[in-house]
Amino acid sequence: MTTKRGLITDSFKVAKKSKKREKQEKSPTPTPSQQDAATAEEEMRKLKQFDLDWRFGPCTGISRLQRWERAKSHGLDPPEEIRELLLETPAYPEYSLSLWSDYPF
Repeated sequence: MTTKRGLITDSFKVAKKSKKREKQEKSPTPTPSQQDAATAEEEMRKLKQFDLDWRFGPCTGISRLQRWERAKSHGLDPPEEIRELLLETPAYPEYSLSLWSDYPF
């Protein structure tokens, strides 16, 4: 005589998604946090491009704003939008420190 063994799924309740959650997941318009994330990603892309542009001198050991000011004092004409971006977000280290700040030099 064998005993009937149940499935493991028989031990747990089935959770159903609510219709409200499904509607939220299907909304095509981006939420403000998604827009902010896209904007932040675009800003970081511009800052990384600035770090990788050797026309403005080396970027190790100094902040991005210091590098921008040094390039300006040497007449290298760095982009104004980078300076404005750095002045708008002085509290965020990922904005102020260069791409290479994590690496020892």
